[in-house]
Amino acid sequence: QVRLEESGGGLVQAGASLRLSCAASGFPFSEFAMGWFRQAPGKEREFIAAIKWGGDATRYADSVQGRFPISKDNAENTVYLQMNDLKPEDTSVYSCAKDRQRRTSYVPTSIGDFTSWGQGTQITVTP
Repeated sequence: QVRLEESGGGLVQAGASLRLSCAASGFPFSEFAMGWFRQAPGKEREFIAAIKWGGDATRYADSVQGRFPISKDNAENTVYLQMNDLKPEDTSVYSCAKDRQRRTSYVPTSIGDFTSWGQGTQITVTP
């Protein structure tokens, strides 16, 4: 059974940093790309970042490019999102998800490319 569990959320002031973790189990983690998404109340789920199954390529939304590096530790079955220079507009629930396909040759970025969403972790950034 696929399980994804996010942690690391919290309440911070603008300019602060946080690191989110997503612990994965129930599937061969090293063979799947992983992604981070966020969804604020009343808004649609938004792509944030994704990393290729081998960890050698990444893609980012324009809104977080250069601030939120994604990384993948295949030995620990964990994907991370380092969140730097947080802004109030980053306030949202952040979730991780796995690629639908094994060993894709590209970095998936569409919501439809992903499945098995975690429960999410809340990030609140105050001015």
